[in-house]
Amino acid sequence: MGYCAAMIILTVPPEAAGRRLDVWLASQCPDLSRARLQDLIVASHVTVDGRPVKAALRIGAGMCVCLEVPAPVDSELRPEAIPLTVLYEDDDLLALDKPAGLVVHPASGHASGTLVNALLAHCPSLPGINGERRPGIVHRLDRDTSGVMVVAKTELAMRALVEAFKARTVRKEYAAIVWGTLAPTTGRVETLIGRSPTNRKKMSATPASGRQAVTVYETVEAFGPASLLRVRIETGRTHQIRVHMAWLGHSIVGDVQYGRQPADRLPVPLPARQMLHAERLALAHPRTGKALTFSAPLAEDMRLFLESLRRRKP
Repeated sequence: MGYCAAMIILTVPPEAAGRRLDVWLASQCPDLSRARLQDLIVASHVTVDGRPVKAALRIGAGMCVCLEVPAPVDSELRPEAIPLTVLYEDDDLLALDKPAGLVVHPASGHASGTLVNALLAHCPSLPGINGERRPGIVHRLDRDTSGVMVVAKTELAMRALVEAFKARTVRKEYAAIVWGTLAPTTGRVETLIGRSPTNRKKMSATPASGRQAVTVYETVEAFGPASLLRVRIETGRTHQIRVHMAWLGHSIVGDVQYGRQPADRLPVPLPARQMLHAERLALAHPRTGKALTFSAPLAEDMRLFLESLRRRKP
């Protein structure tokens, strides 16, 4: 469970003598990160035998450690009753099916109406993370990408999920409809991805510098002018799938930022957004370690678009 406006009193056992205060407290309070505990110590919310101390204090057996965890402060974010499709929820995390068109986090041009605003309304008793009442966004989907997302509800979950994504132990699979037919029909793409030198709002697979990005794809169905792919990303760079597909010369259908419509028009109307859907996400539960897999059915607009392609398949 998360600590919220709590007073925790601990007595140092003999076996802990000589350890650093912050390290020992982190072992006793697994829902609070060591960095968060260090901030509380600096703010004098931790006392030892009634006196404020430093994080590096070497504790002794029998010492009385008092930890006060303040109530989380309200951020400027406000709850909004935006409907959410919840796939799974427990005390630590929430998995949901994000619709296309929903921005994940407030930013310039999107001060409200975001997934974060919806989460604050969905979880009114959400505990604080790093001292602030807000949901824990551990990964993102572009506004016009639909599908599975996970959100941390406690500091323990936030810490564990961030580490899992960093360690690449989270399996992320997408469905994508791209222009043309890929040859070979399966493949692995590995490049650097960084900011485009000509457009700072875009990413590029051929930057002067960047971060490693790995994408694995498999053709599920070819329609002639377009193909349905199953895509797995081993890294999580900004716009990674969109950038890699464009780099291969097979940009995602409907992606106006990274692709353009080929001369040979599709025999069906073009979709209003990029045809990219986060179909499946598998990870270990941050507290129990249990293997979890979350799946979101193909978004309705993608499903209808695929049906139109199949009916007109050569």
